[in-house]
Amino acid sequence: MSELQVVATIPAKPEAADQVREALLTLAAATREEEGCLAYDLFESGSAPGTFVTVERWTDSAALDAHMATPHVAAAFGAAEGALSGEVSIHPLQPVG
Repeated sequence: MSELQVVATIPAKPEAADQVREALLTLAAATREEEGCLAYDLFESGSAPGTFVTVERWTDSAALDAHMATPHVAAAFGAAEGALSGEVSIHPLQPVG
């Protein structure tokens, strides 16, 4: 299988942006140690503060599936419970052209 690239957006409530940021920083550090993770970068939108974006590269879809089942993903979702202003959107990317 070929590499998988993923973009995820995580919208935090304004009053909870710091809480979500800390949870995502912890998640990013743990994720970068995963066997199938090639890159995991965390950003905050410059035009929509409190909207966090991950840009990820995985060895394959099985590595992403394994990531989603890790305790650190569950902990991040638990830490963000009630702190999000919308749904987390995960976008596995397909090349165009």
